[in-house]
Amino acid sequence: MHFDQRTQQALREAGLDQDAIIETSDRVAELVDEDAAQLEAFFDEHDIVYSDMDLAHGREEFPEHAVEFCDLFTHGADIRGYLRFDTWGVPVEGGRVLGEELVELSLGPTVDSRVKFAASRDAL
Repeated sequence: MHFDQRTQQALREAGLDQDAIIETSDRVAELVDEDAAQLEAFFDEHDIVYSDMDLAHGREEFPEHAVEFCDLFTHGADIRGYLRFDTWGVPVEGGRVLGEELVELSLGPTVDSRVKFAASRDAL
């Protein structure tokens, strides 16, 4: 179960028994797995994506990125992994699907920010 003790206590106080808490925890994990699969599919489907990332060396408002791969794994409610572009990569520390053409990832060092990625500049 991925709920911490405080969350479990709050759920019990809200009227859920232990079986319901376990069922809810399992459902959260399923939803996270589905999101991770959708995020990976988004990057698999697009050789080029655009982002709202602020690049020190870039001039474009929405820079272009050539995608090599996105490899994600889940643990409880967490999505982690690695996003590799043609010349650099970054750890992924969370993410969510915002639409068919738009996703958002929380990127780790060296970006340390939430970044939206889209299939086109217009989608941003």
